Amino acid sequence: MELSGLYVPLVTPFTDDDRLDLDALATLAAAVLDDGAAGVVALGTTGEPATLTRAEARQVVDVCAAVCAGRDRQLVVGTGTSSTAASVDLIADLDPGATAALAAVPSYTRPTQEGVVEHFRRLAAASPVPLVVYNVPYRTGLGLTTDTLHRLADLPGVAGFKHTVGSIDDTTVAFLSTLRPDVSVLAGDDLYIGPLISLGARGAITASANVSPRAYAELVSAWRHGPADRALAVHDALVPLARTLFAEPNPAVIKAVLAAEGRIASPRVRLPLLPATPAAVSAALACRDALSASPR
Repeated sequence: MELSGLYVPLVTPFTDDDRLDLDALATLAAAVLDDGAAGVVALGTTGEPATLTRAEARQVVDVCAAVCAGRDRQLVVGTGTSSTAASVDLIADLDPGATAALAAVPSYTRPTQEGVVEHFRRLAAASPVPLVVYNVPYRTGLGLTTDTLHRLADLPGVAGFKHTVGSIDDTTVAFLSTLRPDVSVLAGDDLYIGPLISLGARGAITASANVSPRAYAELVSAWRHGPADRALAVHDALVPLARTLFAEPNPAVIKAVLAAEGRIASPRVRLPLLPATPAAVSAALACRDALSASPR
């Protein structure tokens, strides 16, 4: 499969009394797809999957699968744990509506590079759909070498990467400059979408697009297809919004903005996350308003 364009890792809306708000989730999924996203990610980090029960996670995926099927768009499902055996069980049980599975490098255990390769070899072999490797060292505590990234890209069943290393480092440059054309890389850092696409990435998985999906779809399209001055202008306009949305742990500020807009009923997040502070929400709303008023 080809992974390209904008993918929105959806928040998981809750009610004020901490139940899933599946109607709000369906509405949000439909809205981001109608605004230009190529697909959505269910149970990504932005969706607070660590706080969901297994039954709740299934409900989230079912709702997203139905919306994506109705619009013929892709559904990427976050899955996996730091245990290879448990991850294999989860992946083998993926919803049939999934287009791809997103699995992070094992966190906390800090395996060797060889251990990471073997982990994903087993996950890819068990997965009924193509696998997307989520490389996010600041969450996992483990950076991958260029050689390891290429070995992962060569595994049967691996379709691509969500690359979220917090910078444009030497490894990123070396990896993208020598990557096979049939393997996709999606930018995972909201502030580095443009630079990564200019180096060869094909799109982005960006949490900020929950708030402004149309603008982020335009950002990805402009960087991929031009004109370059338009791509840079959209990038510059979105930088303040991305900074404010991530001023506090994701997705607290994003949920607060969506609730302020009436797009979800409650800004509730689950512990250990705390609700966004009023100052953070005010700053994000001001950036959203400035973006809306921009002639872009």
